[in-house]
Amino acid sequence: MSAEKINPYKDSKLGKKEQVTQMFDNISENYDGLNRVISLGIDVKWRKKVVEIVGKNNPKQILDIATGTGDLALMMAALKPDRIVGLDISAGMLEVGKQKISKANLSDKIEMIVGDSEDMPFEDNTFDAITVSFGVRNFANLAKGIKEIARVLKPTGVLVILETSNPTKFPFKQGYKLYTSLFLPVVGKLFSKDKVAYSYLSESANSFPFGEAFNNILKKNGFTHTEDNPVTFGVATIYTARK
Repeated sequence: MSAEKINPYKDSKLGKKEQVTQMFDNISENYDGLNRVISLGIDVKWRKKVVEIVGKNNPKQILDIATGTGDLALMMAALKPDRIVGLDISAGMLEVGKQKISKANLSDKIEMIVGDSEDMPFEDNTFDAITVSFGVRNFANLAKGIKEIARVLKPTGVLVILETSNPTKFPFKQGYKLYTSLFLPVVGKLFSKDKVAYSYLSESANSFPFGEAFNNILKKNGFTHTEDNPVTFGVATIYTARK
């Protein structure tokens, strides 16, 4: 089953976009803590790599799509851009993010806005760098979302995506399958108000196209020069693309 067809709530009449919004609103309060536990803290290391890649471009205007609680946006503030915009479909996640940003005294640098990644309120060719961490697999229409990113990215800009992928080598492949299908949903159920959220997150992670398959989607929707760099035995991949 393609990742676009996997929805959080099987019996809901809502479309994927609305369901994802509802799910992230539900889990926003304990999302950060749970994320650290589930990824064993390694996700912080991955984000540092993303910041490093973005920094090579000396960006002045940065857009972080599916910014969630703003983890990556906060880290990118160290690059001293003129402006960072964090965009997310979930107001609940953004509220948590705004509190973190205000605590870090970065409210004048990082702007958090509720918005749809497939229909963004920005002019063409606005941003020097666009990042998405663990967000593209929640797009309701992946091709449309990628085309929209290409539209608002400057011709000289860079797109950096961090997303889950599946290890392909023994024994990581088998270990990861067990981890995502058993451990992740169980921990999610124990600690989250939303019992199905973490089952959805692991199911969507397992079915999302990665490596060359995702590079091809980028190429079909406005990008050239795509590169994929698997991290931590391939449980996640960093994609770098240019228009």
